[in-house]
Amino acid sequence: MTQQSPDPLLDPARAPSLAGVERAAAKVAALLPQTPLLPLDVDGRTIWCKAECLQPVGAFKIRGAWHRLTDLTPEQAAAGVVGVSSGNHAQGVAWAAKRLGIAATIVMPSNAPQMKLAATRALGAEVVLYDRVTESRDAVAAKLLEERGGTLVHAYGDPWIIEGQGTAGIEARAQMQERGIDGPDKVIACCGGGGLSAGLALALPETELVAVEPEGWDDLTRSLEAGEILSVEDLAFPTECDALQTPQTWPINFAVLQARGVRGVVATREEVRHAMRVAFEKLHLVVEPGGAAALAAVLAGKVELGDATLVTLSGGNVDPRHYAEILAG
Repeated sequence: MTQQSPDPLLDPARAPSLAGVERAAAKVAALLPQTPLLPLDVDGRTIWCKAECLQPVGAFKIRGAWHRLTDLTPEQAAAGVVGVSSGNHAQGVAWAAKRLGIAATIVMPSNAPQMKLAATRALGAEVVLYDRVTESRDAVAAKLLEERGGTLVHAYGDPWIIEGQGTAGIEARAQMQERGIDGPDKVIACCGGGGLSAGLALALPETELVAVEPEGWDDLTRSLEAGEILSVEDLAFPTECDALQTPQTWPINFAVLQARGVRGVVATREEVRHAMRVAFEKLHLVVEPGGAAALAAVLAGKVELGDATLVTLSGGNVDPRHYAEILAG
């Protein structure tokens, strides 16, 4: 018989919960300043943009990483962690691991942006590369764990990660309340594997939620429509949204999103580029392609706005030259 954890919030086999999100929110609030909630006028209505691109690692991923690593036992911390990431989760895990004195190894695609690879290594993590088209990052990570030991810190398929990402919703709701706004009544979130979307779905149980994926990497959108988990059809499909390139969601994420009636929307390359330019011109923010997907769907009119719509600007880690080319139009 499997021995149960005396604390259900520390049981690795548990489902993520609102209680877990609230617990994570207290930990994040004690560590990091709130990211700004910025108003943006869209067709005569105000949306509220959560600037997670201004986190210390340039993305919301620091939230889940900190929640996960601070719940490791002393024995687990001593054995180190292994993460899988295209770059932003990698930096979040590396940042948290460095602060906590934990060894971190991150499995990253060989074609990840050089700045993300360099930033992860600069934070002290070991980077193990894999081919995004021909290899499974989960298989590479599993082999590393078998050889070295340690704890897997998955980019989205983990209850702690989901709860940690959901703290952005707790924070945004409080910021709206401080402004006298009753909301959010709708959340539009950038989506790769579904960690952020699932976390927000738990954090804001009464709020309508739309997950936005880049074209060609719309596996979650199709999965929610089909009622079962489907994979990306073409792993070689070109996209600038490297942060959202996940082959398929995990059951732990899908269960939360399906139960909450979340629906998916797809943003095109040009819509994402336009959103990056708008974020720069109107909000004076540097937002990477993956981090601009939710705003892209809004500006393209693909999502009907509510009275208090929250939009995630989830990351700002973009190669300077590439960013300059996009701004130039």
